[in-house]
Amino acid sequence: MHKIVFLDRDTLAPHIRLRRPAFAHDWVEHPRTAPAQLLERLADATIVITNKVPLRAELLAQLPALRLVAVAATGTDCVDKAACAAQDIAVCNIRGYSVDTVPEHVFALILALRRNLLAYREDVLAGEWQRAAQFCFFNHPIRDLRGTRLGIIGKGLLGERVAALGRAFGMEPVFAARKGCAPAEGYTAFDEVLATSSVLSLHCPLTASTRNLIGMAEFRAMSCTPLLINTARGGLVNETDLVRALDEGLISGAGFDVTDGEPPADDNPLLQAAARRNVILTPHVAWASDEAQQTLADQLIENIELFVGGTPRNLVKATD
Repeated sequence: MHKIVFLDRDTLAPHIRLRRPAFAHDWVEHPRTAPAQLLERLADATIVITNKVPLRAELLAQLPALRLVAVAATGTDCVDKAACAAQDIAVCNIRGYSVDTVPEHVFALILALRRNLLAYREDVLAGEWQRAAQFCFFNHPIRDLRGTRLGIIGKGLLGERVAALGRAFGMEPVFAARKGCAPAEGYTAFDEVLATSSVLSLHCPLTASTRNLIGMAEFRAMSCTPLLINTARGGLVNETDLVRALDEGLISGAGFDVTDGEPPADDNPLLQAAARRNVILTPHVAWASDEAQQTLADQLIENIELFVGGTPRNLVKATD
């Protein structure tokens, strides 16, 4: 009989229904799991569910019964996939569940920053409207989206949906080619996207090659002082350089749903910059509409059932 251990159930909202698999099993779930608790909790597990709890090679080597790592998310950087492959442990992930919620969050950030909604709200609360000598006031610039270029880094399902929403607003979406590579058909050179976009939105995975994808050199190449939107992974952007770019006016604002290390440390540069009127930092919730979470929860259990039934899906390779 399979033993299934969910290491971090609190990464799904408590009201989201998580049904049990339709085969004989022992189910154990924990609100969260610290590194020191992993070996004891997984000692005899055959299936482990993790959203963000890291599973590294040293731990996996001590889990001979483990057959499946079911990641309750799309990103799998928390799992040592090469070690899993070496031990014949399958890894699966969730796909397509956030196709509406993440792009909608992206445009919530874009619109709030482009139209200076936070700054105007603060002014209203501070009494600026009452002090104005007319029916409105113009303390902050308001910019439309139509006619601007939307640069997208990552041409997966989410990047494509963000592009579709951009077109609906009258923007020109372009997809950046890989950094340092000639653009293939359907892509625009990475440097050109940086230089010509009014909004840049990141939708690529965090890998060794994409860590610090955006740093000071890239910020200095952003000729249009764009908004930078990141709902992907915090490590894609050098956060110290991001704050410096804000200080130097190289970008007009930043909308981030992620930080490099979560939750962020008290001295995290982006966290400290979040009080600025041209910065919005949300706590990694772009994916987390009720509808998306329920889709994720249902797909998670289906992935496990299909694996046990001999027809696995959403398997992730060691090189992914």
